[in-house]
Amino acid sequence: MKRTMIVAGALVLGAGAVMAQQEIAVQQDNLMKSIAKNQYGVLQKMSKGDMPFDKKAADQAIAAIEADVAKIAKTFEINPKQDVVNATYGSSPKIWQNKADFDAKIPPVQKAIADAKGKITDVAGLKAAYTTINDRCNDCHETYRVKLK
Repeated sequence: MKRTMIVAGALVLGAGAVMAQQEIAVQQDNLMKSIAKNQYGVLQKMSKGDMPFDKKAADQAIAAIEADVAKIAKTFEINPKQDVVNATYGSSPKIWQNKADFDAKIPPVQKAIADAKGKITDVAGLKAAYTTINDRCNDCHETYRVKLK
C-alpha cells in the first residue's frame, strides 16, 4: 500500500512537471503570437496595402510590439524542453545554450521600435519602419526559431 502511494505520488509530481513545462512553452508561444499579430496582422498588411493606412492603428501596433519585446528575455529564461502541441514554430535549444547572444538580439529590435515610434505618418514611413523592425526580429529568428511543421 505504501509503495503504491509513493508510485502514485511520483507520477503526480512527474505529470505536474510536464504540465509546468508545457505552460512555459505556451507562454513563450503566446508572446511570439502577440508580436506577430501586430507586426504581420497590422503593420505588414498596411505596408502592403492589404488594409488602409491608419496612423492610430499603426501607433498602437508599434506600442504593443514594444511592450511585448520587453518581455522576451524574462519569458525565455526557462527552457521548457518541449514545444507547444501542434505549434508551427518552436524555440531552438540554442536559446539556452547561448542565452547571452539571444538576449543581445533584443536591444536592436527595441532600438528599431523606438526609432519608429510616433514617427510613422504615411505608408512610406510605415514600410520603412516595418522593414527595419522585421529585419531585426529575423536576426533572432534565423538562429533561435525552428519550424516544427
